Amino acid sequence: MTQPRRRVLLIEDESAIADAVVYALETEGFEAVWCSTGVDGLHKSEAVQFDLVILDIGLPDASGFDICRQLQQLGPMPVIFLTARSGEIDRVAGLEMGADDYVVKPFSPRELTARVRAVLRRLNKATPPSPTTAFLVDEERLRISYLGHELDLSRYEYRLLKTLVDAPGRVFSRAHLLQCVWEHPEHSLERTVDTHIKTVRAKLRAVQPDQDPIKTRRGLGYYLSVSG
Repeated sequence: MTQPRRRVLLIEDESAIADAVVYALETEGFEAVWCSTGVDGLHKSEAVQFDLVILDIGLPDASGFDICRQLQQLGPMPVIFLTARSGEIDRVAGLEMGADDYVVKPFSPRELTARVRAVLRRLNKATPPSPTTAFLVDEERLRISYLGHELDLSRYEYRLLKTLVDAPGRVFSRAHLLQCVWEHPEHSLERTVDTHIKTVRAKLRAVQPDQDPIKTRRGLGYYLSVSG
């Protein structure tokens, strides 16, 4: 079976640089998507799942550092910064923010592509099991196991987690989860969903303290991260 191409988002306002980078990435088998502004990049990342973001710090509409912070709110995302500034303070700020690499202009698109491969290869070695392997649902016994540990779930916790596990990556609004999970959603409040999400997260952290597979999409709802 053919492996799906890794998808890379490039947020860069200089078209000549973007054309060269996109060409280099696609030549090496990646699927590259280019956005020329930070706002467009954020909108695209909300609609499409990317494996990595290449982000220019000097964007016309926003600081790349600010865009990086907003990207990280959507979920874990490998980031390589592009910048015309080579100062140590900028490099340290970017790396402390969680960037995985830092490339100074001018640069070779082939070298950047190699750095993309290196970041993804490094992350793949450290990536925890995906939701499809981390969770085991026993529908007959109404039980869910996480990383081999059976979870002690209430009726609604089981239904809530199963709904998320069955559709990893899909964002469910609180109203939708009420309809899917609760027997009488019209008699329940949306904050009931928040309370149950909190208790489920606590039970998952009891198994794996450094992982939080249930993510919050601010203003939209919850989803099970496809990256663990």
